[in-house]
Amino acid sequence: MVACGNTPDGADLQAQGNAARATPAALVRVNQVGYPAGASKRAYLMAGADATGAAFTVRNASNAIVFTGTVGAKLGSWNHPYLFVHPIDFGVVTAAGTYTIALSGSFAATSPAFKIDTGQNVYAQALANALSFYQTERDGANYVPGANGLRTAPAHLNDATARVYVTPAVNSSGHFSGDLTPVVPELHVDGSGAWWDAGDYIKGVETLSYAVAMLLHGTREFPAQMGSASVGANFTSEVKFGADFLLRMWDDRSPTDGGQALYYQVGIGTGNSQITGDHDLFRLPQEDDTFGGTDPRFRYIRNRPVFRAGPPDSLVSPNLAGRSAAALAIAFQLFKSSDAAFANKCLLAAQHLFAHANTAPSGNLTTYVPFSFYPETEWLSDLELGAVELYFAVASGPGTAGWPAGLTTTDPLFYLRAAAHWASAYMSSSDDAIDTLNLYDVSGIAHYDLHKAIAQASAPAGLETSQAALVADLKKALDGALAKAHADAFEFGFPWSVWDTASHGTGLAVMASEYDELTGTSAYAEWSGRWLGNILGANAWGSSFIVGDGTTFPHCIHHQVANITGALDGTVPILRGAVVEGPNGTLYQGFVTGMRNCPPDDSDPFAPFNSNQAKFKDDIESFSTVEPAVDLSATSPLAFARQAAGRF
Repeated sequence: MVACGNTPDGADLQAQGNAARATPAALVRVNQVGYPAGASKRAYLMAGADATGAAFTVRNASNAIVFTGTVGAKLGSWNHPYLFVHPIDFGVVTAAGTYTIALSGSFAATSPAFKIDTGQNVYAQALANALSFYQTERDGANYVPGANGLRTAPAHLNDATARVYVTPAVNSSGHFSGDLTPVVPELHVDGSGAWWDAGDYIKGVETLSYAVAMLLHGTREFPAQMGSASVGANFTSEVKFGADFLLRMWDDRSPTDGGQALYYQVGIGTGNSQITGDHDLFRLPQEDDTFGGTDPRFRYIRNRPVFRAGPPDSLVSPNLAGRSAAALAIAFQLFKSSDAAFANKCLLAAQHLFAHANTAPSGNLTTYVPFSFYPETEWLSDLELGAVELYFAVASGPGTAGWPAGLTTTDPLFYLRAAAHWASAYMSSSDDAIDTLNLYDVSGIAHYDLHKAIAQASAPAGLETSQAALVADLKKALDGALAKAHADAFEFGFPWSVWDTASHGTGLAVMASEYDELTGTSAYAEWSGRWLGNILGANAWGSSFIVGDGTTFPHCIHHQVANITGALDGTVPILRGAVVEGPNGTLYQGFVTGMRNCPPDDSDPFAPFNSNQAKFKDDIESFSTVEPAVDLSATSPLAFARQAAGRF
């Protein structure tokens, strides 16, 4: 056929097809939970061509235009074909309501709906979801029936009389030879209760001490959002449940009664050819107490081992000593009036744990078996946090039952000086301000509380640090995050391709808010909300990384209960409030018998938004991106509470 007129020939059609593939549909990414009325508000436009100056509208639920603006200059490129990412600012919209952002013409796109309201109204449901996550993760007899619509039975009742074993020699995958070795003389402890660590059923002081400390801190600092004055997210019972487990993991006996010791893990992840470990099975937790009948391969599924951190009266790894002491010291403050006996046990254990901290550790810190599961190296901030919370505990005075016998000291300045010492040591170390608030660095909370403690004590002379130094160090970490944000198309302050992406985002939001509160400024106010928004949908994938928060979130999370008994399409029941890993540099796969395949067709709708470095996959097998954990979820309620309280 001879071409005539303006009819395109085959080459032209192919060129047009290539151009169409190279220029994707524009997309608007927003914080899907919403924006407090008084906060800055930013969304992002992803496009295949320069959209600078393109008009956008903000429309209310009636589709009426309430604001018209223009897209800002390019922030950066994300991937090919999304070479242009632009800011969309609409801070002038403050009236309460539900809104969408829309563009037309060459960049036609409409955002998901989002809310603008008071901070309390915007984040109230997210706070309630966070609480329900921990209720679902409860182990033992005191489970919450129907939590999130997922729990139907208690689990691991045999943990109440768990036998104690010596930590086995394992490789980086957790494999070991032979059998476990019981401690001598034979010893059994009550390892029941607490929350499962993640999508598996192991429980460890490493992650639980962090989660309990963060949630206790939030419950104390934000009573209207997380404490007794909260209508829908009262964490008081939940944090007591967590503190009770930490209390039982510390054997506080005198030397004549066997000596003090820390038990740091319940259950074992990886087995060998003769022993089945927790990670080798996919099942509901209530099956474990009788799993396999009398089959010896499953003996450590039925009767889970407890591992001791060292012989009685030995020094305790400082990360565990510091964080556990911090959690138990805050528990004393919260419960000394309502449950004095429990509170006094917490204070005694906190002081004794802190006194047993190994302040010159060598080799790997104690975390999990194996260490590679949680390769923590920084511990100075843990001791800072433990000391400052002990300061607040002792300075608050005795409870209704008076001081318990056996305290190390009732002088609060002893702990204030210790906190200042460890803060100074942290700020002088190679770990200073290179991380953000997360499991591996708690300086973001420790500095905040120490700043307040110094003020409460009227800044006594002779401390090894000062309020000015503490806020300067917070600023140092935040400015490091800002440098990363300025180099990122979505202005995120942490690499998208590194583990624990989501929890670093919520941790950054907390730190930015803390700095402004302590300094009486709004220097980082826009960044606090912006980094939280990155986790709630304002990212390349257009997904919230917290289940149930927002309109698009992971459906196929790597979590046994959620996968086996939950819905797999985003409808209830789901594990609301679960913070997943988020984007990562590596995607994993591996199907375990018992999994429900999700997605059923193995589709990957987020693949077009992956970059060369950062990838996100919503797939049951991809634990590197969609496994939730108690430590990952621990700072999200703090970030929500700060926004709800207007501290942004």
